[in-house]
Amino acid sequence: MNGSKERKIAIVGVGNLLLMDEGVGVHVVQELRRRSLPSNILVIDGGTSPDALAFVGEVDKLIIIDAVRGGGEAGTIYRLSPDDIDWAERNPMSLHEWELMDSLKLTSYWTEGAEVVIIGVEPAEMEWGLELSAEVEARIPRIIQVVLEEVG
Repeated sequence: MNGSKERKIAIVGVGNLLLMDEGVGVHVVQELRRRSLPSNILVIDGGTSPDALAFVGEVDKLIIIDAVRGGGEAGTIYRLSPDDIDWAERNPMSLHEWELMDSLKLTSYWTEGAEVVIIGVEPAEMEWGLELSAEVEARIPRIIQVVLEEVG
């Protein structure tokens, strides 16, 4: 890639807004959409859609934001790559995670050479409810900062 070409970056937030912290990725992209971002940044609310990553198209970098149980304290932020995830051992928290795993595998075909980063957030509450837990809500500014640092 030559220096004159602007990198195309997609930020995709996934999760279920009906299950509190499970929807953290969607909450983050909703906040990002309120900000003025450069035209080379595509922000997608993937919700629980099994085809969320299909809307990305060709990009140089893909940033996915989702709830991830990593064993840390609620609100802990993880930076992962698809290689960091043991797909065989992983126990998805929800149906969209199964679909996200499959989509990530398929995405590699049309994003060959693209960097894929997963920003995971340790959930506190996964019960019915539209609001984030206090622990995760308090981390939203830091999560956005981490995402914007990934953008560059």
